[in-house]
This record gives sequence, C-alpha cells and structure tokens, in this order.
Amino acid sequence: MKFRPCIDIHNGKVKQIVGGSLKDQGDQAAENFVSEQDAAFYAELYKKAGLKGGHVILLNGKDSPNYEATKAQALLALGKYPGGLQIGGGICPENAAEYLEAGASHVIVTSYVFKNGVISWENLEEIRDAAGKEHLVLDLSCRKKYIVTDRWQKFTEEIVTSELMERLGSFCDEFLVHAVDVEGKARGVETELAKLLGQYAAHPVTYAGGVGSMADIEELRKAGQGRLDVTVGSALDIFG
Repeated sequence: MKFRPCIDIHNGKVKQIVGGSLKDQGDQAAENFVSEQDAAFYAELYKKAGLKGGHVILLNGKDSPNYEATKAQALLALGKYPGGLQIGGGICPENAAEYLEAGASHVIVTSYVFKNGVISWENLEEIRDAAGKEHLVLDLSCRKKYIVTDRWQKFTEEIVTSELMERLGSFCDEFLVHAVDVEGKARGVETELAKLLGQYAAHPVTYAGGVGSMADIEELRKAGQGRLDVTVGSALDIFG
C-alpha cells in the first residue's frame, strides 16, 4: 500500500469537497476546505516529500466559465513536478498529449470511454492510442458499485467487478476508484468495495474516499489485502 497525494481544483482553487455534492449548474459543491495556496504549492510539497503518482483533478466541466482558471492551476502543478503527477478531468484524445507534454505521467479518463451509459470500446481504443497504454489510468469511480461519469453526476449501467477490470486492464496502466458516496466525508471507507478491488492484482489500483484516520487506512489495508494504494484528502492537516 502506497499513499497517493491529490490536488483537486474547482473554480480555479485547490479544494476538498464532498464528492456527491458536485453540480455543474452554477459550479456548485459542498466545500470542506478552500486553500489559500495554489496548485503549484501542493505539487512542490509532494515533490519534496518524494510522493509520486498522485492525481490532479479538474472539477469544472469544459463549458464552465471557471474551466480555464482551473486548467491553468492544473498546468502549474504539472510544471512544478514533471513526471510525478497524474491528471484527470475532461481528458480526451485531442488534449491527452498536451497534458503529457506539460509533465503529467498519466492521464486519467472516465467520461470519454462511456456512451449512452455503457463502455464504448471504440473510444477506449482511441484514448489508449492517443495517450499510450503506459500513460493511461482508467477511473472507475462509483456509487453503489455503479460507475459514475461527468464529475460523478451521471450513473452508467456498468458495475465495478473483477471481470470488468480484467477486460479493461489490457487498455491501461492503472485504475483509480473514488467511492463517491463517502468521498470528502472522512467517516470511514467502503469496505465492500475495497474487498472487491483487492481481488484484482494485475495493475495498481488507488482507492479514494472516506479515510479519516489511521484506523481507516488499516481497515482498507486488510480489506484490500494490502494491494490497494490510498488517497487521503479532507482528513489531512494540509487541507485544513
């Protein structure tokens, strides 16, 4: 188990939010913490600590008036820690190379690989070819085991299973899974989801959501058979 840091950016600010509260309408979200520091500050912090493989997430949609400010923050972070951070949020074949050239080690993709609530294997091949399998992370963030897209707002028909991860594993280098219903609440992890993810061993899997204490991390370690990396956000002192 490794610790994976995070930089979540919303409306041009580094934030910790309650995951299920995010709305595109009015760019709203329930906030746990809004940082006075920019994304570059956190990237340098993680670089000095030797923490690699963390994720930068753009939480504004491309149609948002705040998208460009959010993207600018993300690019600042990548520039401060080349090769140390992954990036997700609106990634598609047309912009994957831009972020990789800006310093991202991987691009994180969810929404682009879904069409009408199911996986588009054609789109998945396109993003794999654009980014390269070795630079692609598939985000299987879910609510009630159903994968959700579009900043966790739309349910798909796809359920996270070991079998699905086996199929998807031939297209990517890693998986990232937010347990959206507990994301940002720091009140405990989704143990059943962790057990399911722990059954998969072919690629690195990072779990995020609900960690509020070292006891939660130990529970996650046991449930995931020591195979899961972990992201902690709202519970960290650096986020308030």
